[in-house]
Amino acid sequence: MSGPVVTALGGGHGLSATLTALRFVTDEVTAVVTVADDGGSSGRLRDEFGVLPPGDLRMALAALCDDSEWGHTWRDVLQHRFEGDGPLGGHALGNLLIVALWELHDDPVAGLDLVGRLLQAQGRVLPAAAVPLAIEADVSGLDPADPTARRLVSGQSHVAVTPGTVEEVRLVPADPPAYPESVAAIRAADWVVLGPGSWFTSVMTHLLVPEVLEAMQVTRARRLLVLNLDPGTGETAGYSAARHLEVFAGMAPGLHLDAVLADPAVIDDEPGLRETAAGLGAELHVVPVAGREHPGQHDSLRYAAALRDIMYSPRPTP
Repeated sequence: MSGPVVTALGGGHGLSATLTALRFVTDEVTAVVTVADDGGSSGRLRDEFGVLPPGDLRMALAALCDDSEWGHTWRDVLQHRFEGDGPLGGHALGNLLIVALWELHDDPVAGLDLVGRLLQAQGRVLPAAAVPLAIEADVSGLDPADPTARRLVSGQSHVAVTPGTVEEVRLVPADPPAYPESVAAIRAADWVVLGPGSWFTSVMTHLLVPEVLEAMQVTRARRLLVLNLDPGTGETAGYSAARHLEVFAGMAPGLHLDAVLADPAVIDDEPGLRETAAGLGAELHVVPVAGREHPGQHDSLRYAAALRDIMYSPRPTP
């Protein structure tokens, strides 16, 4: 199979769903993965060894594993999580393997490439930044006596579950370096896909890495933004689909989009969403991508069909 060269940005289950679907569309896939996770196994390894959090990187590699007994076996090994309350309890074996390779090779990109070779991965996985990132957010609605007052919430794991309204997010460090390979993958792509996923802590964080944002601004690729299947929960509780696009515009002023993909179930005002998308330069594609029996999860084939139709459409004439 051949197809467009695609670079997908995100993290967690949202990025995994995109990568799984993209494998039906093209052989040329690169994942650029957020490195701000500070909870669970990733957070423990990050604190103990000072490394990039490996969890989202591991999940992206697992999604790209070869569709064979070998690939599936090593995918399951990578995803295996130890039980119990001992030192290994809660750790995913793949996280430990990735950190071990980083210690042996002193090069995170080389270590991830080796895991990809083990999985016979149909694509490449790269970190979005060369240093571990911390997320800080100004959140309103946490003080019942003054709902407009803003409080600082620190850490991806805390921002992701805050009951307040996220007003602004930033990274620490504020100007993190990116890997040249990640920047090159964005610049060389035919399509760049952003989302779905936790909006502030998995998706929008990419726009706060200066070299990644610059690459997205200058790339020859067309840019696709994928909205969440359940947009108004968690850190974006109460947000409409259009509000998500407004957040994007506020965090990356002037960044042009070519397409926005949304499941019809998440849209309460399609004309308004279409107008908001057009303000970013994008055509809105309203296509069912959720599972019929599991509406909160992507159906890989339906999602792949939607991506194929968008990506194989001719580039509009200027």
